[in-house]
Amino acid sequence: MPDIVKKEMSLSAPQARTKSLVREYVEAILIALVLALFIRTFIIQAFKIPSESMKPTLLVGDHILVNKFIYGIRNPLGGRGLWVPISRPERGDIIVFLYPQDPSKDFIKRVVGVAGDRIEVRNKELFVNGQREAAAYGVHEDPAVMPTGPRDNFGPQEVPEGKVFVMGDNRDKSLDSRFWGFVDLAAVKGKAFIIYWSWDANDFGVRWGRLGDTIH
Repeated sequence: MPDIVKKEMSLSAPQARTKSLVREYVEAILIALVLALFIRTFIIQAFKIPSESMKPTLLVGDHILVNKFIYGIRNPLGGRGLWVPISRPERGDIIVFLYPQDPSKDFIKRVVGVAGDRIEVRNKELFVNGQREAAAYGVHEDPAVMPTGPRDNFGPQEVPEGKVFVMGDNRDKSLDSRFWGFVDLAAVKGKAFIIYWSWDANDFGVRWGRLGDTIH
């Protein structure tokens, strides 16, 4: 066999192997990106808490994971509408949803009323179907009672079908359904379930004790 042919043969194997490795890396990266996009779109998405409206349950700087699959698979193009509904939000669930007055923003609040519930706030106290809210998650930082406006006195109003009524746990510092109305089920993105990271900007440190806490 001529030397030139031997040289060509000896050079072809490494080149083919290099191309094969590059292709493998590219395919692996593409698969990882597709999986990450699929998970973020349909299963789990991360969010950061920017305000005190859910204090003390969620603090500014908490990073949370939201289960997007539990309430059904959403249309990733239209952004609204539910595909394959599995369950509906229940009272006590902390949900992420599209802000009704600006759907480009995500809000997080607690569901306090579902379809058919009669919601009323009397002098800061929440009543659902005539019964005073027994759960301890609603807190008040302002001792004053505002005689006008929906913050401290609201309703009664009945939650329509296909809607939920939401409030922040920090009742005196929450822009919620008392001010802008009900949340459409089609606008609900998912249920918050765990804190995976928490950063205190004031003390410039990690809140280690909050990492891994389940959200109730």
